Amino acid sequence: MSPLLSRRATRPGPPRRGLAPLAASLSSLTSLCGLAAAPAGAAPAMPSPPLPEDRVGDHLTLVVHGAGAGRDGVRELFCHPAAGDHPEPAEACRVLDENTHWGRDTFAPVPPDSICTMIDGGPATAHVTGYWAGRPVDATFRRGDGCEIARWDHLVPFLPGMGPDA
Repeated sequence: MSPLLSRRATRPGPPRRGLAPLAASLSSLTSLCGLAAAPAGAAPAMPSPPLPEDRVGDHLTLVVHGAGAGRDGVRELFCHPAAGDHPEPAEACRVLDENTHWGRDTFAPVPPDSICTMIDGGPATAHVTGYWAGRPVDATFRRGDGCEIARWDHLVPFLPGMGPDA
């Protein structure tokens, strides 16, 4: 018998059989080495989206036509902190923040291949210009079909509500 086998037999505790215990030990050691090799402050693969407190340049001009008395006109909105002559600046900034997602345009038009209901939401139009989340904005909103109505309604109270209670 070889010396290696005889030493194993004389070691206290239950005898280990096969290569499984050795493989498990090596696997554990390898994963620990991998953890130790990763730097503690490793940067993520993509940058984080801007936080509201980082976005002091958020300024939008909203021009609304055809929405009715008290809703038509030109409004200025500043966010972070909320200010301007918009009737609800804090709520308007909140809804814009909630609809801002990294990698997506908050003011994107309805895709041309969308299937939309043929509902006329009225003559109201809105034109938005300025800067939001570090990007220039130049967007037009209408209420000519179900998709456009949903796009508009998603940004109320930034855009004026059009229902009977608005």
